[in-house]
Amino acid sequence: MRKLLIIILFFPACINAQENLTLQKAQQLARANYPLIKQKELLKQSLAFSIENLSKGYLPQFNLSAQATYQSEVTQVKIPVPGFTVEPLNKDQYKILADINQLIYDGGAIKEKKNIQQLNEVVEQEKIEVELYKLTDRINQLYLGVLFIDEQLKQVQLVKADLNIGIKKVEAQVKNGVAFRSNLNVLKAESLKADQRIIELKALRKGLTDVLGIFINQTIPAETRFETPVIESAINKAEIQRPELKLFSNQVKLLESQNQLIDAKNKPKTSLFLQGGYGRPGLNFLNNQFDFFYTTGVRFNWSFSGLYTQKREKKLIEINQQAINIQKEVFLLNTSTQLQQQQAEMDKLQELINTDKEIIDLRISVKEAAKAQLDNGVITANDYLREVNAEDQVRQSLVAHQLQLLQAQINYQTISGKQ
Repeated sequence: MRKLLIIILFFPACINAQENLTLQKAQQLARANYPLIKQKELLKQSLAFSIENLSKGYLPQFNLSAQATYQSEVTQVKIPVPGFTVEPLNKDQYKILADINQLIYDGGAIKEKKNIQQLNEVVEQEKIEVELYKLTDRINQLYLGVLFIDEQLKQVQLVKADLNIGIKKVEAQVKNGVAFRSNLNVLKAESLKADQRIIELKALRKGLTDVLGIFINQTIPAETRFETPVIESAINKAEIQRPELKLFSNQVKLLESQNQLIDAKNKPKTSLFLQGGYGRPGLNFLNNQFDFFYTTGVRFNWSFSGLYTQKREKKLIEINQQAINIQKEVFLLNTSTQLQQQQAEMDKLQELINTDKEIIDLRISVKEAAKAQLDNGVITANDYLREVNAEDQVRQSLVAHQLQLLQAQINYQTISGKQ
């Protein structure tokens, strides 16, 4: 049970060695485990609290105040009235007031403030998406780096197979006394160099997979097979779908909402009010005793001070909108330029690949002829080794061009926003 528990606990943190890893899965895992992704949930919570606080503006607003004053003079009635004496007010006066105000109409200010909060949250979310999209390119580089090393390892194995064939043939010749042992040693030394190359490549691969494992928060075993991404053959005139475009669009919407808030703040406001209190004097100024009192009614308020700055505030918003549109145009221009460069790179690499394949066919025929000549003792091991290395160089060139083409295709999709 203890061993089973350890396996269960360890399993989620490690990719099964029998499973394949795809580029899409690596990107998804990297995104899910990137620390910045946690901020998206915090933004949602912040928006919920902000909207809730703004909604409280529709609830009755309650204020409590108190004051005690002393004045140098009070109003007095000095006209004599037969049979009636008006007692003068005390110079020390006291009041406790409770105000309740219920908003009826605010010109749509609260509604626009809510809209601004929602749009601001969308803008912040899009900023995070822009940063997360940059992570895609980093994962692409690591993943393609592993693919390139895997292809090089395959090529080294092919070279070793050719060297082993040559070693067997020369061993037989040395045994029969028709070849020098130095020829055999040359091939064996080259085989050991191939082994060293394998060690170097595996170490480099481990370094890349370890870094990728940190991004996806999983251990990647050495046996994990990285699948080669399948890219559409036709990638011309791709529509740009980058998160930056959504960010620009929502920033403009946010400014438009701020523009509407300026209008709303300068509209009249209406509310109901109720004011109750206890003090001396009350509402009856002829009564010099402590008493309860209240007033209620409708309050109309229209502040014109905002009209002084309204025009300039809207002009500032218009300037900010123009600045965002300029940023969008610059972004589209740069992105289109990058797409054109990647398209030219893909066309070039495709032509090089076609040429590589033709050269490989020719090099294979030359190597096979050299193999037969070595078997018949017509050429030396060095001559055979030269042809093997020549074919190896061309194959390595083909592998490099194929991976470069794949990278250019993926870069094209990444730049256009399809990935």
